[in-house]
Amino acid sequence: MARNKHPEETMNRILDVALALFFEKGYDNTSIQDIIDGLGGLTKGAVYHHFKSKEDILSAALARENAGLYEELRRIRDDGHMNGAEKLQALFEASVMGPQMDMWANVAPDMDPVKNARLLGLQYQAVFEETVPYFVQPIVEQGVRDGSICTDHPQEFSEVIVLLANLWAGPMFRPGTAEQLRCRVDYYIDVVKALGLSLEENGLGVVLENYRRRFHERMREVKRVDAATG
Repeated sequence: MARNKHPEETMNRILDVALALFFEKGYDNTSIQDIIDGLGGLTKGAVYHHFKSKEDILSAALARENAGLYEELRRIRDDGHMNGAEKLQALFEASVMGPQMDMWANVAPDMDPVKNARLLGLQYQAVFEETVPYFVQPIVEQGVRDGSICTDHPQEFSEVIVLLANLWAGPMFRPGTAEQLRCRVDYYIDVVKALGLSLEENGLGVVLENYRRRFHERMREVKRVDAATG
C-alpha cells in the first residue's frame, strides 16, 4: 500500500469534514461513516489510521482550534512582568474567552458521563498531561516563590483548581440553570481563596458570567435549530 506523503493534509481534511458535520448534525448524531462519506473517497482504514475513534477526532479538532489560545497561555506563563497570582488570573480569563466554548456549544455533545465516557475521559486526561504540567503548575510554583500564592502543595493545588474549573464550575461538562451556574462560580472563587489564591472577584466573575451567558445563548440556538429540522 502506498504511503501517504501528506499525512497532515489528510488529518486536517478529516477534521474539516468532521467539524462541518458536528456543527450541522451535532456530535452525537454524526457517525464515523458519515465522516467517511463526506471525505469523497478516503477509506475507513485511512480515517482510523489517524484517529482511533470519533472522540479522538473531536479532541484533535478542539486542540487545533485552540492553537492560538495555547500560544497566548505560553505568553502569559513566560511573562516576566507579572507575579504568579496575576498570571493565574490572566490564564483563567484567556481560557474562558477561548474558542472552545463556542465550538462546544455548536457541537453539543451529550455530557452524560456514561454515554460519552471516553470523550469526558480525554478531557480529564488533558488536565493532567497538558494543562497542569505545562501551564498552571509552573505559574503556581512561581507564585509560591514570589509570595502571591500560598500553598505547600503546588501540584495538587494546580490539579484541583483546574479540575473544578473545567469539569464542575463551567457549563460545558456540568450544565445547570443560570442560578446554579452563578452559585458554582461564586463558590469556586471561595474555594480557590481558601486554597491560597485571591482572585479578583469582579474581573473573574464578569468573565465567567459572560461565558455562562454566551454558552446558554448558543445552546438555545442549537436547540431551536434541532427543533426546526427535527
